[in-house]
Amino acid sequence: QVQLVESGGGLVQPGGSLRLSCAASPRIFSMYYMAWYRQTPGRQREFLAGVSTGGTTNYSDSAKGRFTMSRDNTKNTVYLQMNNLKPEDTAVYYCKATYATNTYWGQGTQVTVSS
Repeated sequence: QVQLVESGGGLVQPGGSLRLSCAASPRIFSMYYMAWYRQTPGRQREFLAGVSTGGTTNYSDSAKGRFTMSRDNTKNTVYLQMNNLKPEDTAVYYCKATYATNTYWGQGTQVTVSS
């Protein structure tokens, strides 16, 4: 019954900020590589950022400079801090956990950037 639960999405004006959260089970969180993706209709799901169990982060060009991923091991939660949001950031944001042959996806949280 492994489950990833995203939260924190919503409507924000251009230039604003949001922080997304993804909570996982303790066992999964301690072992899996955690990542954030986003997807809009008609486009492939896009990798944004990932963090290893050791805390090493990796960012796509889309996320670099404006987005920051972090993990809180006491809460079994990863975050995506998004600053200076733009209309093109509008998408459903997904949390992903990967370990060996196992992959889990959250249900996603909607982010809409609009005036």
